[in-house]
Amino acid sequence: MKLHMQSDMTRTAVDRKILASVRNFYAAGLNYRSHIDWANRERGGGYKIPTQADIGYRSNNALICSGEDIVIPKDSTGPIDYEGELVAVIGKKIKNATEENALDGVAGYTLGNDVSERSWQKGDRTLWRAKNSDTFKPMGPSIVGGIDPMALQIDVRINGKTVSSYSTAGMIFGVAHYIARMSRYLTLHPGDVIWFGCDGPTVPALQPGDLVEVVNEHIGVLANRVTREG
Repeated sequence: MKLHMQSDMTRTAVDRKILASVRNFYAAGLNYRSHIDWANRERGGGYKIPTQADIGYRSNNALICSGEDIVIPKDSTGPIDYEGELVAVIGKKIKNATEENALDGVAGYTLGNDVSERSWQKGDRTLWRAKNSDTFKPMGPSIVGGIDPMALQIDVRINGKTVSSYSTAGMIFGVAHYIARMSRYLTLHPGDVIWFGCDGPTVPALQPGDLVEVVNEHIGVLANRVTREG
C-alpha cells in the first residue's frame, strides 16, 4: 500500500485495490465507556472498563468498499448491529514507537463499520463469524492524512436518520497510545489497519433494505446497503 504520510491533507480513495493490500487487520474492542455501559445495561454484557489497551484481530475477507452491500447470512437470527469506527492506516514500518512519535507512521485515517451478529457473538466460542462473515467490515470512503484522530466527530445514519453521534476524544486509550503499546511487541507494517471501537448504543438493528452510513466531515460518507443472502 503506497500512501502519502499524514503531514499534509492528503486523500486516497478506498477501492478494491486498497482493500486487497491490507496486510494485518487489528481491532480495539472496548474503547469507550458509554458503549460499555450501554452493552452491560441493555445486552447483559458484564464487561468491565479495560485497564490496558488490548487489541484483537479481524479477517480481511470481510472487507468491502463504500457502495457495496452488507449481506446478512440466511441462517442469521440477529440482531445485526452497526459499529461506526475510526480506522488508522499504517504507512511505514513502526517498531518500539513512543506516544510522542507513534502517529508519524500513520498514512491517514478512514472509517469502518464493524458489523456484528449478536446471537453468534454471544453463542460462539470465538468471534469467527459474528464479526468476520463476508461483507461485515465496510471501510472507506477515503484515507485522509493531516487530521487529528482524537478530535473527530463520527455519526451513523440509518436511512438518513442519525442514530449515533460521538467524538473520538472519548476513547479510553488514544490512537498514539495503542500504536506505541502494540509496537513494543509486534511490528506494524505499511498496509496494516487498526480499528478503534465505537461509542454509545448500536441500535436499531440493521434490516434488509436499510442504508447505513458512517460519516465524518473530513473523511466523507461510508455508505452501504443491507441485504439478506438468498
